[in-house]
Amino acid sequence: MPRVHLGAWVDSGVDFLQRHLSWLFEAISSLVNGLYDGIDAVLSAPAPLLFAGILAVGAWWLRGLLAGLLAFAGFALVDSVALWDDAMSTLSLVLVATLVTLVIAVPLGIWASRSDRTSAVLRPALDFMQTMPAMVYLIPGIIFFGVGVVPGIIATIIFSLPPGVRMTELGIRQVDGELVEAANAFGTTPRNTLVRVQLPLALPTIMAGINQVIMLGLSMVVIAGMVGGGGLGGAVYRAIGSVDIGLGFEAGVSIVILAMYLDRMTGALGRQVSPLGRRALAKARAATRGAARVWQHRPQPVHALSGVLVLALAAGGLGVFGGGAKNATASGVPQTGKGRTVSIGYIPWDEGIASTFLWKELLERRGYKVDARQLELGALFTGLAGGQIDVQTDAWLPVTQSEYWKKYGNKLDDLGAWYGPTSLEVSVPSYVKDVTSLADLKGKGSRFKGRIIGIEPSAGEMAMLKDKVLPQYGLDGEYQVVDGSTPGMLAELKRAYAKKEPVAVVLWSPHWAYASYDMKKLQDPQGAWGKGDGIHTVTRKGFAADEPEVAARMRSFKLTEQQLTGLEAKIQETGKGKEQQAVRAWLDAHPEVAKLG
Repeated sequence: MPRVHLGAWVDSGVDFLQRHLSWLFEAISSLVNGLYDGIDAVLSAPAPLLFAGILAVGAWWLRGLLAGLLAFAGFALVDSVALWDDAMSTLSLVLVATLVTLVIAVPLGIWASRSDRTSAVLRPALDFMQTMPAMVYLIPGIIFFGVGVVPGIIATIIFSLPPGVRMTELGIRQVDGELVEAANAFGTTPRNTLVRVQLPLALPTIMAGINQVIMLGLSMVVIAGMVGGGGLGGAVYRAIGSVDIGLGFEAGVSIVILAMYLDRMTGALGRQVSPLGRRALAKARAATRGAARVWQHRPQPVHALSGVLVLALAAGGLGVFGGGAKNATASGVPQTGKGRTVSIGYIPWDEGIASTFLWKELLERRGYKVDARQLELGALFTGLAGGQIDVQTDAWLPVTQSEYWKKYGNKLDDLGAWYGPTSLEVSVPSYVKDVTSLADLKGKGSRFKGRIIGIEPSAGEMAMLKDKVLPQYGLDGEYQVVDGSTPGMLAELKRAYAKKEPVAVVLWSPHWAYASYDMKKLQDPQGAWGKGDGIHTVTRKGFAADEPEVAARMRSFKLTEQQLTGLEAKIQETGKGKEQQAVRAWLDAHPEVAKLG
């Protein structure tokens, strides 16, 4: 069968839309960003425990005293693990996505319920939207809207739209036809029949659809974190990238608490707005006795509102609203930043983490506000080209990341290499005696389980290994390159090294693994890897004009191999989540580097 170039057609369509509708995407991005920033500002304004109390009062009103106490305990736990701001960002993302989804889904559901033809047309489209892997939606999202919360929100809207439409249509279609006929017989207009008969009776089903929209939105937060969506999804993505079990568990539990609260509250609200639900609740309350009646006690709305006002007044009197102390800056360093923001993107490679947090500390000492975001490599270059990211300090050029430079180079500025030359390699532990070069791997695949443990699939080194290095040595049929992450590769190396098992891993120099393990770089007699790269600092177009002092310092910045590997080792020694603390300690011992920044 002839090859159908479906992907090429889609690429052409995307390019056409970018050229002719960029103004529309910018308008949508501005609208969504404004809505998100407004909701996030409102949710982040109160002190955490105050807002937890307000949410608990809402749970008490909707579900009872026990629900209120559990809600407060859950949100207090989120605050205690220092993830409150991330949780509010996630809640803002979900609320914006849900609001926009319902504005689209409910009218579509009503239309489909009143027209069989419309329903027939919508059904396959909704099936496509719901069954397409959610991560795929991020690709056009990044291309059209760049990195940040907007592509995450757009992808969430598309993924969560189908249940909103389906449940609205189902709820209206399930309304007893005789009731509709009776309303029509009394001369009720179709519009009034919809508003006064069908929608009130369909509300329980519609609220179930809203619940599903919210739950699907929460399921997307981790995926949104991959493109700079931040929030709890960003925390989970950072945990995955660094194999940080503790952070992953804390962020996961926080998502569960948020999901349970929203699930229970929307379910209870659905019963409150439905006449049938209110009658069922009244019967249930009348049947309860003793202690159960105390735990299920629900205040009147006026009492619940009074409780919220009391909390707000008490918090104001105690001064517990937001507005913490500003970060201290280094004494004697000119404060040239004056609070301006510089965003630095990085991928979880050790030299990238080290250089990013080094520059974060150096710029903050000069009065800049630095936003450091972990991203996938493709999303990072897309964000730089689109102007959402200012700087990345770990571009391997001209070879390893040549594919990205070829695609985006005309929209980027290269401030030069701060380290080099580098080398790419496949490495094995030194106890694997009879393997010293890539050619020696041939015929020994069974010893290595037919695998070479790789890193992020978006890394240029991975593409070179699969497309060039293995075929050149005749290893592509014998070995499979396992896609994963840098921390995952290091975890597998640590496990195999402890058991003295043969293992082949993708590595590069400089890397602290060579100081921690006795490893052999496999020789490349055919030169398949090519010459070594320099590690460059790359910025968005125009950054040097906007921040000439920062750009000048980055152009003149250099690190030796001893300095870089020492900084990487210090970060490893200090522990995960304490990168900037490690950088400060390292700078105290290297004042010459602090002067360069």
